[in-house]
Amino acid sequence: MIFGQVAASSERLDLAALMKHLPARATTAHKGHGGHVMITGGDAGMAGAAVMASQAACRVGAGLISCATRPEHIPALISRCPEVMAHGVISGQELAELLPRANAVVVGPGLGQAAWGEQLFQQVCQLDVPLVVDADALNMLAARTFIKECTRDKWILTPHPGEAARLLNCSVAEIQQDRFAAVIELQRRYGGAVILKGAGTLVADSEHQLPALCAYGNPGMASGGMGDVLSGVLGALLAQGLSVADAARLGVCLHGAAADLAALDGQRGMLATDLLPHLRHLVNE
Repeated sequence: MIFGQVAASSERLDLAALMKHLPARATTAHKGHGGHVMITGGDAGMAGAAVMASQAACRVGAGLISCATRPEHIPALISRCPEVMAHGVISGQELAELLPRANAVVVGPGLGQAAWGEQLFQQVCQLDVPLVVDADALNMLAARTFIKECTRDKWILTPHPGEAARLLNCSVAEIQQDRFAAVIELQRRYGGAVILKGAGTLVADSEHQLPALCAYGNPGMASGGMGDVLSGVLGALLAQGLSVADAARLGVCLHGAAADLAALDGQRGMLATDLLPHLRHLVNE
């Protein structure tokens, strides 16, 4: 026992039950009703992360999707996903002009930890809209180099064990020794909802007494880009009005269930983008 008292039990998440939180589409719906999510990331050499997060947000039903990334990545983004409003930004000030349009923001996919990524994360942290904090944004949060407010109600943190260890200033072995205690402590320290990724992904939030276990997913997900797809899923759910707790729980189930469908063609060689058509299928069941 490292972080505190271990949870005696947990809740097992059920996708069908959680789908009730996804609002139905009215016959008079237009794109504004689906919310506007901003994907922020994709430093040099990491354009794919921002692209995959943007594609996932599209497939889960956000009405409008913007992506703020390096200017040189815009052609690749548009060619892969022309539905996304692509913005090339070279500074935090340029991003600040775009952020008021969004009602949910994903920060971290391919963000990097150089000055460009730090400027973007600083701007995002000034917002009062729901956030998804992933990848290098989590590492910046752990370093606390410029972030004054480290506890929030309206964000979802998505660490893998290595990022969780940095957030809790401990070893990966300690995280894996007691994942339930680790996710509870992460949520206690940082607030909002926390998704501790891995085999048996866990979710902890302030709305539920017990942490929740996601039993969906498979070893084929051990490949690059899976976390970027998850962050886009979560951003789209927040943009559609779900609370951080409901978005975190539904998001991990959609992500894992889509991977299980993709794995019907085999786990080895499964790509993160293989989940995209299955996400669309699941949110329309």
